[in-house]
Amino acid sequence: MLICVSIFIGAFLPSYAKLSNKAELWANNQFGFVTAGRLGRFTPQLAFNLVIFWLMLWGGALNQLGMASVGGVAGAAVVTTLASQGTQYLGGYLVARGVGDANRNTLVGILVNVVLAGLGTAGVPGAREAFLMTGFGLGGALFALGLLSDLRSGMAPKGGIGLFFGTFNPFHNSHLSLLRAAIDQRGLDKVIIHPVLIPKLHVDAFRKGEIRVGRLKDGFQIYEKTDKADSNVDYFPTGNVFLPPETRVALIELALAEADMADEVEVAVYPDIYYSKGFQGVIAEIKRRHPDVQLHIIHGTDFGGMLVRQIADECGWIYPWCILRRDQVSATAIRRGAKGMTPPIVTDVLDQISQNLPTVSAGGRRFRNDNGVLTERNRND
Repeated sequence: MLICVSIFIGAFLPSYAKLSNKAELWANNQFGFVTAGRLGRFTPQLAFNLVIFWLMLWGGALNQLGMASVGGVAGAAVVTTLASQGTQYLGGYLVARGVGDANRNTLVGILVNVVLAGLGTAGVPGAREAFLMTGFGLGGALFALGLLSDLRSGMAPKGGIGLFFGTFNPFHNSHLSLLRAAIDQRGLDKVIIHPVLIPKLHVDAFRKGEIRVGRLKDGFQIYEKTDKADSNVDYFPTGNVFLPPETRVALIELALAEADMADEVEVAVYPDIYYSKGFQGVIAEIKRRHPDVQLHIIHGTDFGGMLVRQIADECGWIYPWCILRRDQVSATAIRRGAKGMTPPIVTDVLDQISQNLPTVSAGGRRFRNDNGVLTERNRND
């Protein structure tokens, strides 16, 4: 029976993982609440675990008394699912702070969860308590944090500073719409934008020679893996096509000036802090510069947007503001050649870059163009 269950798990685990991810993304996009997304992930995982525990108990592979001590099939499945979500979240939390990497931390979390579930349902002394504490402790804390985040979102006061983080690869019309709506609805004094520079995953991979810039296309850098790449690491979870950081910053500044929003939106770039501590460090620096000012995190409901919200939730009492995206504007579509999705000045600059012009001019500013990297020229150049 154990062999059959092992085959079943091996065959369906990849599909089950993808289904869980899709369910969470769907719930996020439909409702915009952290709790909804986590329930979306929890539901298919719970169904999977119910089937596994029922098969193992029916086949005599589990101790009936041990199972009864944790609430039977239903109890074991609920605790296992809670523990699974809690350990996966903890793994991601550690990755953001430079401990391990996403895949290995997830694997360790799964292994710990499997061992505790096996020992806890087998009646091993002390294991039952550890199993229940892990499930209700980590899983319960995960859902509690989500509920608090959702409450802050619905009860946010007016005023303060908005934070808007993202790759902005490139900056497009929906970014401007989000800014206008957030400033208006929350009565914000201003918004601070800080773009992703080079993600830490890529910084480490470049240093180790695991990825490289393979080629350029219309000013975009196309990243690719090398022979040194780790087959267990997903180096490009959001794609492998990037504008250089300097260019993305310039496009944001130009678009804001064109939209007459430069006085309301500050573009901040703290490279040393970002590369050493990520957005957690950036938020800490903004808090240091603006003490006793309430902060609001602006985000969408896609994967990147909800990840930004998770980071903000870990950094103290920050009020989320999210918008349910219903338009078809996306940076991915723009990188694939879609038109009409960027502000006019961004469209113009991207066109100049694609022609590989040595000097790019826009908004009264001039930039040197080095294979898509924009560096502002002095007026005397």
